[in-house]
Amino acid sequence: MTTGTRRRMGVEERREQLIGVALDLFSHRSPEDVSIDEIAEAAGISRPLVYHYFPGKQQLYEAALRRAADELSARFVEPHEGPLGSRLLRVMERFFDFVDEHGPGFSALMRGGPVTGSKSRTGALIDGVRQAAYDQILAHLGIAAPPPRLTLVVRSWISLAETTALLWLDGRQIPREELERQLVHDFAALAAVSAAYDEQMADVLRHLLADEPENGMFAELVARLMELPQPV
Repeated sequence: MTTGTRRRMGVEERREQLIGVALDLFSHRSPEDVSIDEIAEAAGISRPLVYHYFPGKQQLYEAALRRAADELSARFVEPHEGPLGSRLLRVMERFFDFVDEHGPGFSALMRGGPVTGSKSRTGALIDGVRQAAYDQILAHLGIAAPPPRLTLVVRSWISLAETTALLWLDGRQIPREELERQLVHDFAALAAVSAAYDEQMADVLRHLLADEPENGMFAELVARLMELPQPV
């Protein structure tokens, strides 16, 4: 008869385990409601051992946010294949998967974190996520040096996606599948309005629509607008 023995983890392996445990707990409850004791119990170690790897809850919290930020940035990576509308929809589906899986943690990340003294560091993390999303969108557009109005459109759309996700978490009153499609349509709408004011944006819009199939995401927006009931 053999008895199981607990495998001793190395320093980095234990740190990674604690980060994963903390992120899971923070994803289901507000971070300020999660104690070091709970993290230690979930990891199967003692409270003093948690402090051996992290000076305090704030440092562990920020490490968990860094992992969440890296994972969220990865959700915006999409192969450059097919119409842009379809690519954006797949990105939004993965984005909302993340939001759905990490509700309170996502809220904390977007709002800068509840831990005193961490605002600037968590702010830098979310700025990195926003920049990664911005860079990905420009790469899909094939534009290395965007004109000012395109920068405004892309950054405004990223901000809109964040706000929409945060509001959706507060009650989930609108089906997420509808919001995913709506956000793709929002991108087209922002680009179209900007194109009405700027010839460079008009060229960008023409490029987007040239590769869009008749049953594509952007064509769906036009069809929906055409189906709006006329006033009596």
